[in-house]
Amino acid sequence: MKKTVGMVLIAISLASMAGAQKLQYPETRKDDVVDNYHGTEVADPYRWLEDLDSEQTKAWVQAQNEVTFAFLDRIAERNYLKSRLTELWDYPKYGVPFKRGERYFYAKNDGLQNQSVYYMATSLKDDNPQVLLDPNTFSEDGTVALTTMSFSKDGKKLVYGTSASGSDWRTFRIKNIETGEDYDDVLEWIKFSGASWQ
Repeated sequence: MKKTVGMVLIAISLASMAGAQKLQYPETRKDDVVDNYHGTEVADPYRWLEDLDSEQTKAWVQAQNEVTFAFLDRIAERNYLKSRLTELWDYPKYGVPFKRGERYFYAKNDGLQNQSVYYMATSLKDDNPQVLLDPNTFSEDGTVALTTMSFSKDGKKLVYGTSASGSDWRTFRIKNIETGEDYDDVLEWIKFSGASWQ
């Protein structure tokens, strides 16, 4: 009951802060961009924001973040919420094991890892499984995610896809499971597609 009352008080506090303080958002530029689709004109004034690497878009994102975090940093209960959620999420999580060829594969997250690590073992009773793929090592800042996996029927090869910074574009690589090495072939610019073996 105390926890429920505490969460209600936090929600009321956030609501009152939002009401008492009018946020001043940065001006967002509107361009005079209009496309004509078979006689129908469609305005697209914010198309310039689609260029994620442009200096203008980066400046816009930074200005938005300054407004957002100036508000969030004033919430006294924020550290408590972070601590409590961390405590609740900090426990091992396992995916359902499956078998391909002579090996079993499964995912495990120790608790607070950004992405689950994939392991392989010759038996479900194996106390020393090997790491097959650790997506947490794909980039130093953790912005590259594992998006798809497809194992060959004999369990000797794996196609896995990655995406950077939340992009829809994926890169596919093929891993030789027996050696742990990736093949030189890399497929890039894949969108909304999976992989399968014949």
